[in-house]
Amino acid sequence: MKPVIALVGRPNVGKSTLFNRLTKTRDAIVADFAGLTRDRHYGHGRQGKLEYIVIDTGGFEPDAGSGIYREMARQTQQAVAEADVVLFVVDARAGLSAQDHEIANYLRRLGKPCVLAGNKAEGMQGSAQLAEFYELGLGEVFPVSAAHGQGVRGLVEHALQPLPVLEEDDAAEPGQEVIRLAVAGRPNVGKSTLINAWLGEERLVAFDLPGTTRDAITVPLERGGRKFELIDTAGLRRKGRVFEAIEKFSVVKTLQAIESAHVVLLLLDATQGVTDQDAHIAGYILESGRAVVVAINKWDAVDSYQRQELERSIETRLSFLKFASMHYISAQKRQGLAPLWTALVQAYKAANCKMPTPLLTRVLLEAVQFQSPKRAGSFRPKLRYAHQGGMNPPIIVVHGNSLEHVTDAYKRFLEGRFRKEFDLVGTPLRIEMKTSANPYADKGTG
Repeated sequence: MKPVIALVGRPNVGKSTLFNRLTKTRDAIVADFAGLTRDRHYGHGRQGKLEYIVIDTGGFEPDAGSGIYREMARQTQQAVAEADVVLFVVDARAGLSAQDHEIANYLRRLGKPCVLAGNKAEGMQGSAQLAEFYELGLGEVFPVSAAHGQGVRGLVEHALQPLPVLEEDDAAEPGQEVIRLAVAGRPNVGKSTLINAWLGEERLVAFDLPGTTRDAITVPLERGGRKFELIDTAGLRRKGRVFEAIEKFSVVKTLQAIESAHVVLLLLDATQGVTDQDAHIAGYILESGRAVVVAINKWDAVDSYQRQELERSIETRLSFLKFASMHYISAQKRQGLAPLWTALVQAYKAANCKMPTPLLTRVLLEAVQFQSPKRAGSFRPKLRYAHQGGMNPPIIVVHGNSLEHVTDAYKRFLEGRFRKEFDLVGTPLRIEMKTSANPYADKGTG
């Protein structure tokens, strides 16, 4: 799982500027979710092959009394709790303040890894003005300029260096593959009830595995001869021989669970419809390229009118998940759970489908014969052949000439043909166009 960095500091020290600098390779602020304060944002950063999650927080006052400042402090404390390492950002030009001392005292008491970043330090390398920050007792001060990018790379390398590197699981042996399944959704949509229903079913084997440093828990399940590994996003805990699912919403845990899963079950609440938060989570699943199945829980608790309204809401707000199968369930009454398992396995198989080049090319040429791409000026795109460029999600690479003129509408047409031929239900499908080089482009006419 990706390591997590939290940016903490008093107001106006440049935390958001540093956040933008760290996440510049992927413009992916994915968790400006309803229900969370607007002063806490999540994004992705990448440095070389290393990827990480960054949390931006509002101005921090550990001892804030009441009102918005107390709420901001609470949200910052939550961000620190979720993080593997804290970047304490101070203003190198403004100098040390009493509020910096309060924050430093709070961070020292927690004992969590902490790196001190002196922002706005352009031209201050080796300046005696930075020495006063050693009073905070947090070790070396790293001078950086978030606005200009100076020193940021070294700061991140130092922050992430002591963290353990979590390697991806080895590929499973043929016939022994384990399907990693994440259940994602808003609080109180019924994730805990569904998990408990799964764990209580007959022919189901479940036991605890040790969690990672972030206390993420996985639960192996076996059903119908297939092995699953449930990645916990609902705070699953074991008490004696009884599993208890504590409904809590952690954005970091959800993002990490989605990225480490093969298949994501997106759980919606029929009584509340599709909210902004549901759409954000669905968008992130699509961006991550994960296979997905959508389940609408509490279906038994709504009348026919509410069901119609919900179906219309799904069609409009989750239209980008049309490839996913929809299932209407009641986790509490254990209704509709068997088809759900079938859909999860089907989505996994679709995401890992092998598509032979001859068959892909035949489907492509048949599609072109049925409907040619639109002409762009004097050019008409010429689609020649296709091959598979990856799995989970499946990637189809189409080769030809003038393919930069292929419209998005035509790509969707091709996607529909490929999906139908290979039964790609439940997985995103990415189509890449690769134009062949003209061998005569650099030759003279003489």
